[in-house]
Amino acid sequence: MNVYIRALARELAARGVESDLYTRAVSPDDPPVVEVEPGVRLLHLEAGPLEPVPKQALPGFLCAFLCSLLRVGERYGPYDVLHSHYWLSGWVARQARERWGAPVVHSFHTLGRVKNATLANGDQPEPPARLAGEERVVATVDSLVAPTPTEARELVDRYGASPATVRIVPPGVDQTLFRPGDRAAARSALGIRARHVLAFVGRLQPLKGADVAVRALAALAARHGLTDVELLVVGGASGSDHAREPERLAGLAQQEGVTARVRFLPPQPHERLAQVFRAADVVLVPSYSESFGLVALEAQACGTPVVAAQVGGLMHAVGDGTTGLLVPGHDPDTYASAVAWLLGSPRRLAAMGTAAARFAGAHGWDRTAGRMLDIYGDLLPAGAEPVLEQTS
Repeated sequence: MNVYIRALARELAARGVESDLYTRAVSPDDPPVVEVEPGVRLLHLEAGPLEPVPKQALPGFLCAFLCSLLRVGERYGPYDVLHSHYWLSGWVARQARERWGAPVVHSFHTLGRVKNATLANGDQPEPPARLAGEERVVATVDSLVAPTPTEARELVDRYGASPATVRIVPPGVDQTLFRPGDRAAARSALGIRARHVLAFVGRLQPLKGADVAVRALAALAARHGLTDVELLVVGGASGSDHAREPERLAGLAQQEGVTARVRFLPPQPHERLAQVFRAADVVLVPSYSESFGLVALEAQACGTPVVAAQVGGLMHAVGDGTTGLLVPGHDPDTYASAVAWLLGSPRRLAAMGTAAARFAGAHGWDRTAGRMLDIYGDLLPAGAEPVLEQTS
């Protein structure tokens, strides 16, 4: 979500539309205002303790965040459009609209009811407060932005959204960073010596299915005789609920006998992440639910095919049989068979990589910004130029 907001604001600024990005201060060292780049400001609001807090505690600070937003916004506004991201910010934006009279556009990024319908073992369901909060946001904002037709249908079917308020805008990919490159050089920079390389990139929590990737690596050896394969697991624990997930995955690798062939890397900056994607033969995205699956798009932009779960937005982010493969369910043996099929034909793998880069090339952030401007424009008086306030 942070990648999305920053990239969208940057592209809007290039088109002459200024954005103020509001978020909660989590440290005494957070400056009140940061000019991220010309036309984009980041504002830290005091709401609760000046430290990170568990996600479950954030609803308790919404009123404080709203009060800070209204106070600071009076100084830096007025705003023509409020664009909120995630359900918590949607609650704030709909209250701010009462004071400022600006229309609200909302992007959920994930939906609680969808997550609860596709829980992985070990994941906790989203609480009733979130589900109720999402319902209120759906019922009251002026426009809802969904990244795919699948999420658009979920908003209508599961939340009762009016189809007229739902607009579909796919996210983009930074093509200056994520692009095809020298695979051998990328592997050398990462110290990789294995013949084949798989990569998993994402938060380490059951929802993302990193355990499926580890078990698939073991199945590649046991069922397909592919032992010269290394798996890169890139990411960190997500919140206090999943603090022990990295330890659990390391234990799983030991249990499956693949410890020597699994390398855990912490979250990487984008430049290094692109290097991981270029180094890999295949990127695995075995998530139980995804609103879109930006990792899949970024991997494809680097010319790397993706083997992903046939769920949610991944069904739109990956071309099944053309830019990668979609796998029904989460059986590691099925993932291993899909990977073995790709690795068994270098020509097929190369053709899919070329198609993947071409597909991702049609998803630039400039297109995302253009579609979003159309949505903003439909909510404004004729001839008005939007100035945005975005909350996250």
